[in-house]
Amino acid sequence: MAKFSLSQALLHRPQVDEVKLDATTEEDIRAYQEEDGFDPELEPKAVRVVPGPRDVRVRLGLTQKEFAEALHIPLATVRNWEQGRTVPDAPARALLTVVAREPEAAFAALGTGVVPDDLDETAGSPPSR
Repeated sequence: MAKFSLSQALLHRPQVDEVKLDATTEEDIRAYQEEDGFDPELEPKAVRVVPGPRDVRVRLGLTQKEFAEALHIPLATVRNWEQGRTVPDAPARALLTVVAREPEAAFAALGTGVVPDDLDETAGSPPSR
């Protein structure tokens, strides 16, 4: 795959045949899908929504440092996720999903001893961390 800079890409814009594009019918699109190996009759699979790292952390009432320590990951990783520099890979997304759905079980399994703010059952006392 060739790599281009933005300026090179802007100089070499693809030529689009507007007439051909406008003349493309739904039947043509279906034929192209079948030609490419897609089944146009197949219903799309359900999308699994993975919670964002910041959303999970804030909902649990943890600081970035506390969240990183609880998950046994570097603080820089949490910061990079939250600032959009990187995205969680598949195992990290799975972990975030588990933490979002079952935080007490996840933190217990990780052995962190973290009890998120909104899950602390002892009213009036600060959460244990």
